Amino acid sequence: MDITDDLDAIGLLCPLPVLKARKRLAALPTGALLRMQADDPAAIVDVPHYCHEAGHELVSTAQDGRILTFIIRKV
Repeated sequence: MDITDDLDAIGLLCPLPVLKARKRLAALPTGALLRMQADDPAAIVDVPHYCHEAGHELVSTAQDGRILTFIIRKV
């Protein structure tokens, strides 16, 4: 999997991780993969909801301790 861009949203609280992901994805070409890391517990609900609403594909979600990692494909 070729990650196009990384977004570090660790330490940011809702709604900032989703807002930063939206801004970053807007600058990427269609098909690009964004890897976002966040530690806000609300991100586990907010990021999938955002992807569904915006039409992006949530490729994967992983958790390592308090760190959540999302891979999002821009559609």
